[in-house]
Order: sequence, then structure tokens, then C-alpha cells
Amino acid sequence: MKKLFILLFLCPLLVIGQQTTAPAYGNNAKAGHRANIRGINMYYEIYGEGQPLLIIHGNSGSIGDFQYQIPYFAKQYKVIVADSRDHGNTLDTLQMNDSLTYEMMSDDYAALLTHLNIDSCLVLGWSDGGINGLLLAIRHPEKVKKLAITGANLWPDSTAIEQMILTRFTGIRNYYQKLNQTKKTAEAQVLLRHFNLILTQPHITPEQLQQIKCPTLVMGGDHDVIKPQHTLLIAQSIPKSNLWIAPDAGHGLPVLKHKDKFNAQVDEFFKTTFKKIEGQGLFSN
Repeated sequence: MKKLFILLFLCPLLVIGQQTTAPAYGNNAKAGHRANIRGINMYYEIYGEGQPLLIIHGNSGSIGDFQYQIPYFAKQYKVIVADSRDHGNTLDTLQMNDSLTYEMMSDDYAALLTHLNIDSCLVLGWSDGGINGLLLAIRHPEKVKKLAITGANLWPDSTAIEQMILTRFTGIRNYYQKLNQTKKTAEAQVLLRHFNLILTQPHITPEQLQQIKCPTLVMGGDHDVIKPQHTLLIAQSIPKSNLWIAPDAGHGLPVLKHKDKFNAQVDEFFKTTFKKIEGQGLFSN
């Protein structure tokens, strides 16, 4: 019961509930590879051909979260999907008291792109993957040609995240802290790190977002766990940004009823030359 509770409220993958059987994204021997980078053995898969597109999953998620994005974008892009550090098939050597940061993960993705001899690519990130996308564009700007994010936050408090979610996450985190005092298991330690990550990070400022030079599509649901006004702040802080707040939608834009519209919105953004609308254009566009 405790594990089910976690799945429902933490991992974006578990907003899905209706996962299909084809193909086994995240465990596909034909598409799977390993990259020994930055002290981890990072697992990744590649689908399709064309302009490279890196897709980044969220907290406690994995490649398998993108069962609706991989086949859609692989028709026209070279889709690169990986399990982040300490997630999925990229379980590293962290111990219970070791740190896990978004900066570490964003640097991992930059190293993966270098490993693949990719100088610059399109990037799509969901939830914590959106945070990693922002940090990738800040810390490794040369790697990101265009960035699309949904459900990302800049800091971990109730001005950004719904208080109900923070309260529930805190309760679960405290449960795993107590569990690790009496019965340490690898699974419990991983989940404790994930909850600590989401409750104590990130710490990105609007001033840092102003450093992002690539065109960026900032997205969220109008009933997202990330408050719409916070999503608006992110968009307003990035010089070349577009904003899409999906109506009648929560945190699961890539996987629930808006998934097709989400894919089309991202695809159109990637294919369209960014232009700043001002002057008379404010009326005519």
C-alpha cells in the first residue's frame, strides 16, 4: 500500500496507468546502449534518424515514461532517451548519505551528448526532466538548440508547488528516513534520495534563466502540481520563450488526454523559427 501511494504521487510515469505492451521502451536490447561517463554507466536508447532530440524523464521515472513521445518523434528525429543518474537502468554507486543533484544529472546529459558526438540538439524535458533541461541550457548552452519543458520548477516551496503535494512528499520522505534507520534496503535508499531531491532542490533564479539563449517552450497544465503562475515566471524570465498553459490539464501532459496535442505543440515549436512578437504584431498575430 505504501509503495502504491508513492507511485501515484511521485513518479510522473504513474500518472499513466494505461501503459501498452509494445515496444519495451527502456528495456529494448536492440536500441539500448551504455555510456561510461562521469563515474556512472548510463543506460540510453536511440530511435529514428534525423536531427537529434534528447528527451529527459522526471523524478523516479525512466525511459518508459515516453511511450507516446518516442514513436511520434522517431518518425522524423533521432530520439535519444536515457535513464538519469540513480534512475531506471542507470543505478550508480551512491550510498544512503551521498548527494544527488539536478546539476549532476544535467552534466551527465551533456557528457552523454559529447559521448555521442552531438554538438547541439533539441531537448524535451518533463517535470524534473524540465529542471534538468533548464540547467543543461544554463550550464552547457552550446548543447541545446531549442528547449521544450513541461511541469518544471525553480525552487521547492509552496510558491512553486502545491502545498498538498509538498505535505504528502514530506510524509513519505519521513517514512523512508525512519525505515533506513531500522532496515536499510537499496530500494528505500534510492527513494529517500529522490524525495530529498524533490523537497530540497532545485535553486534556480530568474536571473540564471536570463542566461538561456536558445528558444524555449515553457508548458504546464492549468491544474498542474506546479502552480501556473510559477510556470509563467519561468517563461517571462527566459529571453526567447513561448508559453503554453494547457486547459483542463494537470502534470501529466505527455501521457494523459492531452498527449497528442502535447506532441503536436512541441513538434511545431521545434520546426518553427522563433520570433518575438511586438509592436503591431501584438494585434495581428
